[in-house]
Amino acid sequence: MECKVSKGSIYYEVYGEGLPLLILHAMGTDHRSMKAWMESIFEKEQAFQRIYIDVPAHGKSMIDATVNSSTDMLENLLEFIDLIIPNQEFALLGMSFGGYLAQGIMHAKLQRVKGIALLVPAIHDAKRDVPHKTILEKDEAALQEIDEDIRTAFETLLVYQNAGNLQIFLNEIQPGRLLANREFLGSNWREQGYLLNDEPFSGVETIEQPSLFILGRQDHICGYKNTWRLMDKFSNATYSVLDQAGHLLQIEQRNLVKELVSNWLKRMLG
Repeated sequence: MECKVSKGSIYYEVYGEGLPLLILHAMGTDHRSMKAWMESIFEKEQAFQRIYIDVPAHGKSMIDATVNSSTDMLENLLEFIDLIIPNQEFALLGMSFGGYLAQGIMHAKLQRVKGIALLVPAIHDAKRDVPHKTILEKDEAALQEIDEDIRTAFETLLVYQNAGNLQIFLNEIQPGRLLANREFLGSNWREQGYLLNDEPFSGVETIEQPSLFILGRQDHICGYKNTWRLMDKFSNATYSVLDQAGHLLQIEQRNLVKELVSNWLKRMLG
């Protein structure tokens, strides 16, 4: 479905009934990268309405010429929320850059948010403390079968670079990469407009909503150390740093990630 907003449109898909759960994917792909592994969780947890969103400038979500920053993207998402689930409580799950936008949404609508889950999130910090790039497994024969653009992305995002993970990447991540607005994503917005105008959670001492942070020990994209500074602010949060996991930990540690998300959903229901 498509929702028109002031600076473009938001494409989204809705499944199930219950508390709305807004799901935001990582940069450079689309909602299918989340739906592919998350939907099986809700075979047991049926109290949630899943709203899978194509982040602005990704998938089928369009932006107009006035969008030049993360704040502009956030404004599109906030308008979308007010149009699709007006005055309703909701939960948030965001990954990487989608996790940063989820923080911006929660900051703007704190009283309506029942809980938040952040997977390898970017946070409001111009300097990231990240580990050195690590490769724990590499199947050179499998990598030789793909084109250079896909190989570069795969090698950047995973530490277990084997044939099985490559097939998951091709099925779940690559389709969205083909639709991403590369003209915008390759522009100077990252240098001039990446950080939100309002730092998420600034001025907020305690956030009591059930929260979840899942981080990759070998994630050299967003890292895990910067996120620790949010720990004292989130009084009911689970923090998990997963070993043997890079930035795409939902591929490399899928079962554990799903268990952690399931636990967070249960905590929101009380």
